[in-house]
Amino acid sequence: MKYARHILTLLCLLGMVTAAESQNGYEVDGVVAVVGKNIIKKSDIENSFLQIRIKQGSENGYENRCRILENMLLTKLLLHKGEVDSIKVTNEDVEAEVQYYLKNYVRQYGSREALREATGYTYDEMHDIFVDQLRNRQISQRVEYNLTQHVTVTPREVAQFYEKVKDSLPTIPESYEISEITISPSVSEEERDRVRTELARLRERVLNGEKFSMLATLYSQDPGSANKGGEVGFFTRGDMVGEFEAAAFALKPGEVSPIIETNFGFHILQLIERRGNSVNVRHILMIPKVSSDDLLRARMKLDSIAQEIRLGKTDFAAAARQYSDGNSKEQGGVVTHPTTGNNRFLLEELKELYPGIGFAAMESGDVTNATAMKTSDQRDAYRIVRIDRKLPPHQANLTDDYDRLSNAALQEAKDKKLLEWSAKMIKTTYIRLSDEYKDCDFKLNWNKRQ
Repeated sequence: MKYARHILTLLCLLGMVTAAESQNGYEVDGVVAVVGKNIIKKSDIENSFLQIRIKQGSENGYENRCRILENMLLTKLLLHKGEVDSIKVTNEDVEAEVQYYLKNYVRQYGSREALREATGYTYDEMHDIFVDQLRNRQISQRVEYNLTQHVTVTPREVAQFYEKVKDSLPTIPESYEISEITISPSVSEEERDRVRTELARLRERVLNGEKFSMLATLYSQDPGSANKGGEVGFFTRGDMVGEFEAAAFALKPGEVSPIIETNFGFHILQLIERRGNSVNVRHILMIPKVSSDDLLRARMKLDSIAQEIRLGKTDFAAAARQYSDGNSKEQGGVVTHPTTGNNRFLLEELKELYPGIGFAAMESGDVTNATAMKTSDQRDAYRIVRIDRKLPPHQANLTDDYDRLSNAALQEAKDKKLLEWSAKMIKTTYIRLSDEYKDCDFKLNWNKRQ
């Protein structure tokens, strides 16, 4: 099912027709709506509807299709406004998003050939389709941002929003606020020299005729590419760290780079193919290791700090600012959620981010002993973690969930602004709907009934 969802996401973006739709008897040809000079096809609605049906496990067909269509009509109205106002997006921004999608899909399916078998489109054909689709989406998003960027909500408006929705608010699962102190010992110069020497020997073996891909499979320490013979996949400028990118774009097909160093370790690269402004390379990564003695000292230091915190001799935030070398150092160790931007985590999220730590058995104020970890560049390190606050399951309220409610109130205010603008814009825009959707209970008067 996970594989099917990847395909459906891809097909929805491309506006393709799936075999599943044909088997279910959907009529996927024909124009459903026109907004300005932009059209919405029946296949666009059916692709989105198919995703909803898989996720929700039920149909509720006409009502869902009407809702999908209205969302698409609003997007096309924003696009029309962008075209009228001659809003431009840069080729670089569009290409960066195109490459993001293409790289992810190639990685999911394993190769360009597998992706073509799944979709029926070549890599270059998909690239051209993505360019058009994503350029339009970026224009629509730019118009929406321009319309809503100055919308704000006051604390009073957040409170009013809460009073309006409090009886229907969901139960918030148990959540945690945490802080951490990390120590990542430095790699010795002797270890760095050892890795450079070993990698130089591998480079010499390639230059003497051995296959780069075989040596990458045997020796590379990059888990994402080693089992593919070191192949990284196509990327453009700005996708990789600077040193890696500069070396890749300087190579000719088949050529092997000198040894380069990035924050991940030491590499040698071989160019497989250059296509336009993107390249595909193989690489061998070797990571210098911190000595076991240095790691032991880091663990003992953190265990000592943890004990002093438990005894009240040391403040956690002060210790984090003094000793930690992690990203949260300047915030006194307070960890920010990588997606939401706040400092609230669900238990399942912590299990993934901090494997091996039994958060469920801890209480507010508890501090762990030193536990082993990997830094973002895969180096060995240790950390201690404190539960700053443990919130039991509860119905959302202003005291514990103000940020969540504030964001919801702000989104409602932005939606209201957008609907008010749309109602006015519809009156002066050419819009046509097919008869089968004229009975939809839309929020806006897309039919322009008097």
